[in-house]
Amino acid sequence: MSTDAFATSYDEVTEVRVHDPGRIARLAAARSRRTVADTDGNMLIVAADHPARGALSAGTRADAMASRTELLDRMREALSVPGVDGVLGTADILEDLLLLGALEDKIVFASMNRGGLQGGSWEIEDRFTAYDAPAIAASGFDGGKMLTRIDVDDDRTSLTLEWSADAITDLARHELIAMIEPFISTRKGGKVVNDLSPEAVIRSIHIAQGLGATSAYTWLKLPAVADMERVMDATTLPSLILGGDPVGADPDAVRATWRAALARPNVRGLVVGRTLLYPADDDVTGAVRTAAEMIR
Repeated sequence: MSTDAFATSYDEVTEVRVHDPGRIARLAAARSRRTVADTDGNMLIVAADHPARGALSAGTRADAMASRTELLDRMREALSVPGVDGVLGTADILEDLLLLGALEDKIVFASMNRGGLQGGSWEIEDRFTAYDAPAIAASGFDGGKMLTRIDVDDDRTSLTLEWSADAITDLARHELIAMIEPFISTRKGGKVVNDLSPEAVIRSIHIAQGLGATSAYTWLKLPAVADMERVMDATTLPSLILGGDPVGADPDAVRATWRAALARPNVRGLVVGRTLLYPADDDVTGAVRTAAEMIR
């Protein structure tokens, strides 16, 4: 067996991390890559960067994402469905998937700022605690994603905006996509809540797309809300629609909002995590296949 063979079990993943951690970099360098330019311009990306921010819930399960092996099982199942273009995650998850051979021929987006821990008093101050642009480039990945929440009543928002702008500029220097996920947010009862009105989303778009020294490599990651024709008229940037938390949601209603958003010419696909990985009926393949069919 080759020294750099893929791991065949989760126990072997741990063994590689103990005895041969350099295999991660070697497998990344040898990985069969597929880039955004290789697609038809539309993408389905499966996201799994929530745990790094301390957000483990999905639907009615408060600890749905607590088991790493269960999450990896679901991720590998999702990534095997035809029509899935790639994945979004933090280094721990992406490197597990890399060791298991699940990133071959996939577009990969790296999550960058996970420091705004869910429920933290500093939550709106989303520090960049995960990937940076040089690491993304060195790994042969396609871009970096940043959560950029804007609360005008919290002066720490200015730091998040500055850090996001710096990351966008640095990613562009490496010719990597900067995927910005902006929200107008406020704190209610100690919890950060995102305003999903069309007006708030439009405002967040205008703030986000002006960040950085260039917008040449900037994409947006946006919620599907009411009046998407007016919302998407706020930008010429390519945009992907996020899935959100499926708690209490009607799957058919969620898919209807995705379809409405996907009808806009500058909406180029979906970035969905928990809605596909933890569907109410637990049929991961079925949920992912339905999403893939909507895009193509």
